Amino acid sequence: MSDILQQLAAVLEQRKQESADKSYVASLYAKGLDNILKKIGEEAAETIIAGKSGDKQKIIYETADLWFHSMVLLANEGLGPDDVLMELQRRFGLSGHVEKAQRDN
Repeated sequence: MSDILQQLAAVLEQRKQESADKSYVASLYAKGLDNILKKIGEEAAETIIAGKSGDKQKIIYETADLWFHSMVLLANEGLGPDDVLMELQRRFGLSGHVEKAQRDN
């Protein structure tokens, strides 16, 4: 299950070569960064609403949409899930307060 992020990242890279009228992801790339960011904002709002609803299936569904569109952003910027996973690894075992203080410096 853990390699699904790698599989998705590979598909997102392939979609860069697809026609925007044949691929949803290619159409996001074609519309540019602002459109991708807008979509992430929409998905974040829908995730918040799902969280407030308490409906676990909706939370899972909307979180999947948010993660998916975040991965589109990563791919658009030449990044991938490993970049985020390495950052999470770096933070692992680090107090949230300490990590935040390190960012503020």
